[in-house]
Amino acid sequence: MNIILISGLSGAGKSTALRILEDSGFYCVDNLPLTMLEQLASIYKSYGYTKIAVGVDTRTSPLLDQLPKSIKVLRNNNIDVRAIYLDASDNCLLTRFSETRRKHPLSGNLRTVEECIAIERDLLADISLIAHRIDTSNLSANALRKIIKEFVDADFKQMNIIVQSFGFKYGLPIDSDFVFDVRCLPNPHYDKSIREFNGTQQPIIDFLDKEPSVQNMLNDIYTMTSKWFDEFSSDNRNYLTIAIGCTGGKHRSVYLTEALSQLIRKNFKYNVIARHRQIINQSALDPS
Repeated sequence: MNIILISGLSGAGKSTALRILEDSGFYCVDNLPLTMLEQLASIYKSYGYTKIAVGVDTRTSPLLDQLPKSIKVLRNNNIDVRAIYLDASDNCLLTRFSETRRKHPLSGNLRTVEECIAIERDLLADISLIAHRIDTSNLSANALRKIIKEFVDADFKQMNIIVQSFGFKYGLPIDSDFVFDVRCLPNPHYDKSIREFNGTQQPIIDFLDKEPSVQNMLNDIYTMTSKWFDEFSSDNRNYLTIAIGCTGGKHRSVYLTEALSQLIRKNFKYNVIARHRQIINQSALDPS
């Protein structure tokens, strides 16, 4: 049996994530009292369910201390339990609450939304440390769907390495273990004949392949990160995320993300997922 726990900040996309998992064949339960987690697993296992997703948030805050114990018991019973923590920047969350005019679950009519976000971060801090974090600040619903599906399809028998590109002008990803800034490299954006292509396409690949500084950056990033893969894996990490950023997240960072992913796949047995934050969002919005 596989159980996915969905947690994170209010407004960061937990409801969307649960709907995605439901569409992917999971039986979904939201806001379950955590003292019932073991009982839930036992009941649905007896009925033949093999995939369950459970929403965990601060509405069950008095019981959050129970979660690590419940996870340990379930794993001792050969149940695969994984957690996803959905995060977003404070400014992004404030904007979402302002646009939807929703009431924050911790407000109690006495706190501002900003105060509620700070309290909620503190209450969920321990969960965020044991979960795979996803920064939804700059993700569309379609982009989040793709990332969630990658997560549930991943091989958890070994560490999964995510290499993701992003654009600094859209904000720093907060779900990363390593972050590299490659804005110092030659920029294809200034060549009008290839500007509209992205880093996965041949004109940009040809442009950056011939730049010695780009190849030096690639080798340096690979050398620095790869020496730590086994250390992270031995620490029972399920995910390691390497973020590479350029200005717009379209050319240099995408090229280097693809190249680094290929190097890791060639030399290590870890599962590698290449992800492009800005390209995912652009393609999700493009009807073609």
